[in-house]
Amino acid sequence: MTDIERIGSVVRIEPRASTAHKGDFGRVLVVGGSGGMIGAVALAANAALRGGAGLVTFAAPATIQQTIAGLCPCATSVALGCDSKGHLAHRAVRQVLQSAGECDVIAVGPGMGVGAIQQNIVRAAIELGKTLVIDADGLNNLTRIPRWPSLRKGPMVITPHPGEFARLTGLSVSNIQADREGSALRQAREWADQVTLESTPLVVVLKGAGTVVTDSRRLYVNNTGNPGMASGGSGDVLTGLIAALLAQGLENFQAACLGVWAHGRAGDFAAQHVGQVSLVATDLLDHLPLALREQGG
Repeated sequence: MTDIERIGSVVRIEPRASTAHKGDFGRVLVVGGSGGMIGAVALAANAALRGGAGLVTFAAPATIQQTIAGLCPCATSVALGCDSKGHLAHRAVRQVLQSAGECDVIAVGPGMGVGAIQQNIVRAAIELGKTLVIDADGLNNLTRIPRWPSLRKGPMVITPHPGEFARLTGLSVSNIQADREGSALRQAREWADQVTLESTPLVVVLKGAGTVVTDSRRLYVNNTGNPGMASGGSGDVLTGLIAALLAQGLENFQAACLGVWAHGRAGDFAAQHVGQVSLVATDLLDHLPLALREQGG
């Protein structure tokens, strides 16, 4: 990996102009949610708002849309069509595409569940040409789409934990963990090589202790965060945060690095306040402002 540029620090957030308005800071669409995963979309949408996005919309099944809206009152929402059993209907794909037209960044996957309709939503999103952040069940659905790297039409950030990375690559978790940097770098290169356009960069964020971020040319290993962050919902917060930074105009790799750093820093602040044992994902939301303020936000 001698040709790799190792990045030791993250970018700072530029000060906001006194004449700025919400349209200057981008619009994020969060797509996900299912009956047993109501909180995931709310966490991602709230993180996008805390991360500085000017406007945030979430698209979730109509059966849970109102409940999620109550958890993130600063976001607007789209109720995705469902069938008589409460499962996503085919028209949900069209609704997501219509909603995506007005957005700068789409975050796909939090609490989404896995199924044919969800796979169609993920495929439609990667073929749309918008900047994407894909996590959680977005990644699990991605594994079921043949030759997905060659379908990409726009920039993408994927944020797998080792188990999700194993499903995407066919590698074992033990092999991935034994060489986290090398595994992320080699796979980023392989996936990036399947699309030659400069407008379709791919960034891999391999989560875990010492989260690795790479775009196949640059590599950053994060040094913030603590074991208290190993709880449900933490990844959803990271998804929304990275999406917000992308919406504000940061380049993919820079947005991912800053997002990972600030996410971990928020976790460190939270651990100081509540301890590692009691730390939950909503604590990260509460402490994101302190983390971002350190980087100029």
